[in-house]
Amino acid sequence: MESELRPGAAVLSDVGLETDEDLWVDDGSEDHGGWYCVRTDPFPCPAEGCPFVAEFMTAAHLVLVWEERDDPNLLWHAQRAKEVGRNPRVTGYEPAFGPSASYYAWEAAGRPVHGVKRK
Repeated sequence: MESELRPGAAVLSDVGLETDEDLWVDDGSEDHGGWYCVRTDPFPCPAEGCPFVAEFMTAAHLVLVWEERDDPNLLWHAQRAKEVGRNPRVTGYEPAFGPSASYYAWEAAGRPVHGVKRK
């Protein structure tokens, strides 16, 4: 059976689990257009078998966004991406980049990620 990727949903059969499970999503009450994100060289989702490839700093397949370009957490994550060779560039977020989540909403939710690995 072929699975279809949907924003905010994990295709868990592809990562060795039995049932579908929703990924964490930001409450969606804010339009993040004009906020800032960190674009990187493409890198794959760490979940085994997941076909998602990110071009931005993400969490649970959502582009992480910050309201201020010089936010210390944005700069820290950009520096960390540089240290691991992902060629980070701070850029203005546009909805065309894909679903987004505020970094601070993600942090308040306990920093959920999509990184389930097959046992």
